[in-house]
Amino acid sequence: MRLGRVDLPGNLLLAPLAEVTNLAFRLMCKKYGASLCFTEMISSDAVVYGNASSAMRGITCDEERPFGLQLFGNSPEVITEAALVLEDMFYPDMIDINLGCPAPVITNAGCGSALLESPELVSDIFSTLCEGVDTPVTAKIRVLESRAATLDMAHRLEDAGVCAITVHGRTCEQGYSGTADHSYAKLIKEELSIPVIVNGDIRDGVSAEKVLEYTGCDGLMIGRAAMGDPHVFHRISRYLDDGEVIGCGCEQKRDDLLEYLDLLEKFDLSSHINLKAHVQWFTRGLKGSRRMRSDIGYADSRDSIVEFVKNMCEKELV
Repeated sequence: MRLGRVDLPGNLLLAPLAEVTNLAFRLMCKKYGASLCFTEMISSDAVVYGNASSAMRGITCDEERPFGLQLFGNSPEVITEAALVLEDMFYPDMIDINLGCPAPVITNAGCGSALLESPELVSDIFSTLCEGVDTPVTAKIRVLESRAATLDMAHRLEDAGVCAITVHGRTCEQGYSGTADHSYAKLIKEELSIPVIVNGDIRDGVSAEKVLEYTGCDGLMIGRAAMGDPHVFHRISRYLDDGEVIGCGCEQKRDDLLEYLDLLEKFDLSSHINLKAHVQWFTRGLKGSRRMRSDIGYADSRDSIVEFVKNMCEKELV
């Protein structure tokens, strides 16, 4: 799949996820076949006002490339200024603007999916940004109740110069409840000439194949299904390639988690995340996972967390 001037080796992308898609986790997803990974959302206002910790969410390394960073905001000028700062710092291969986050802390500030209610402002944001930066620009949107309004938004984004659109098939009001409606992505794909990526409820090879065949979209973006499970990209790829269904047992998760912990240390990221929560995500779906999550809550240091991880498969057998 080609996005702008970037040729990707495949069409599976990791969604930007707040408090999740740090560099270490993105590298794990790349290892297992994610063609492009996005950073956590970065506040454009925070970058412009010199918040170093926000800007450093864009940190990357050669092994990750190509990579994308995602910004949120509601001012054409501020978003563009922040994009220029980050472009100069990290040389991203893609800059995505968030039009999909439904969290009240984001929408109450007029950002994320709240912007979908202001089509003229969206046109201004993307026209200004696409003219101001050298990096290809993409947009991640949610759908509106009206198909016509959603399609109008997609056309506005294409006209403004974005090189691709990702469509999450839920409204802002739905949050993550209910089922994603991929008929919107299908309609947008039929209307636009740029790549369209579909997002929402893609959990495994079966759902991935079904969504691709139904929508005709160019790629899939995987979000919550990847939390604590970077191996999901490998399983989906294998199914799409040859129909093979493969699992991910405790030993695989343990080894992936130990590698992830090492990468967090390598890039000095451990203190920037809720380490216990991340470890707990990796235990989902395992036998005895409820007890594992309870046990990890008592860990009082990184060493004790590592020791827990090394022995987690013994707990699965109990």
